[in-house]
Amino acid sequence: MFLVVLLVSILNSSSSLSVTSIATIAYSETSSDSSWDKFLGALLNSLAFVAVVTVATFILVLFFYLRCTNFLRIYMGFSSFVVLGFMGGEIALFLIEKFSVPVDCITFLVLLFNFAVIGVLAVFMSKMAIVVTQGYLVLIGMLVAYWFTLLPEWTTWVLLVAMALYDLAAVLLPVGPLRLLVELAMSREEDIPALVYEARPVTHHDPASGPVQRRIWRERGNVRRDSEGNSSSNSSVNVVSDSDSTVSIVQAGHSGTRIARVEEGQVSERDAELSAPLISPRMDGQDGTSAESLMLEGMGLGSSGAIKLGLGDFIFYSVLVGRAAMYDFMTVYACYLAIVAGLGITLMLLALYQRALPALPVSIALGVLFYFLTRFLLEVFIVQCSLNLVMF
Repeated sequence: MFLVVLLVSILNSSSSLSVTSIATIAYSETSSDSSWDKFLGALLNSLAFVAVVTVATFILVLFFYLRCTNFLRIYMGFSSFVVLGFMGGEIALFLIEKFSVPVDCITFLVLLFNFAVIGVLAVFMSKMAIVVTQGYLVLIGMLVAYWFTLLPEWTTWVLLVAMALYDLAAVLLPVGPLRLLVELAMSREEDIPALVYEARPVTHHDPASGPVQRRIWRERGNVRRDSEGNSSSNSSVNVVSDSDSTVSIVQAGHSGTRIARVEEGQVSERDAELSAPLISPRMDGQDGTSAESLMLEGMGLGSSGAIKLGLGDFIFYSVLVGRAAMYDFMTVYACYLAIVAGLGITLMLLALYQRALPALPVSIALGVLFYFLTRFLLEVFIVQCSLNLVMF
């Protein structure tokens, strides 16, 4: 978001570029149109864009159902190459012209081609450092978000609201394409070939300092159910394993005390808040596979403990902040805080409902609301206070 705001601040005053794309296929906004005409035209553009995105997502689900994973990866790699090569090259030309950077066309093309190829390899085709992959994902999101900010103003705002509603329907409806895709991936225990930003927790651990203890929440209902199901025995043991550690919860039948062993370290009942996984697992089946552990991958909480979020969410967050930057930095601050607050609310709902939830609706709703409140109420109030030398 910061990079999009920076690009908008640098290039918005010097370039009056207008973009013709699917988002402007039904209506082309002009300054002479009335506000009602602009709204109706923006609504038509948004409906056309959402329809195209819906069809494309169902086609993605179809290819994934037919196990054309390699084709999808090649397509995603080609799309990333186009974004980095063509969109990134165009913005690089704007920056070169803005700052008068001396560079010849051959050098520029060689650097741009290598930059795009390495980006595709980092995201899809090979294993590189997580910092490199995350950096290229951020760049791809920044480039796409900047091109969205070049859309007409009314179209941009209506499109943001329409995409938030689409995300809500696509994830929560039983026939929603994103829900079908997530459920299909969970049933096959496969990764979805998509642009997903993964924030991995990094722990610097010294073996001499003792065991590593993870932050995990208290288990409530499952301990009670397990104790009822095993009332004939003196104790019951539940084991939850991930890629890094093994957490064992032991309930003694006579004393009622519990001891949690986290990577050979022990936590007593006094520290019970840290004695259960973030989302309590239930063991189903003979192979010990947890149904909820499969569901975590779809929600963005994998077995590695990483939080995953689709790159499209970051793109539309950045579009909102970038459009706000075209007006004033006060609206940028308000929209940024609203987006972060909405993302926090979404994460709390994620932990509460333990199911796949859309990341756009709450953040976009708060961001749009705060933008208009700041633009039409807060800014007027602060300007009047400043003009009248009122300090508070």
